[in-house]
Amino acid sequence: MMSEETIFSKIIRHEIPSDIVFQDETVTAFRDISPQAPTHILIIPNKLIPTLNQVTPEDEAVLGHMVTVAAKIAKQEGIAESGYRLIMNCNKDAGQDVFHIHMHLLGGKNLGKLVH
Repeated sequence: MMSEETIFSKIIRHEIPSDIVFQDETVTAFRDISPQAPTHILIIPNKLIPTLNQVTPEDEAVLGHMVTVAAKIAKQEGIAESGYRLIMNCNKDAGQDVFHIHMHLLGGKNLGKLVH
């Protein structure tokens, strides 16, 4: 499936300014420009996958790496002990605005219960 590039593609290539906190050959993590919490970082695969519906078995390692990078960043940001939330939205009804899968790392305050 061919997908159009997104603003995230340009962030990965450093073509537009962003506050990148982590980058390797697999993922890029950067601060959200409209933070919903004191710490709000987006973690994205460097490979363009539009939504979670397009994830394949070959992408499992990438998604696992996104989670381990999130835990590493949470520790660096000083929110690992107090707690943080990871959120991935899929498609418009869930609030996905950029069609390049991304994980939100939120923390730095009491986020309240989302689900029980």
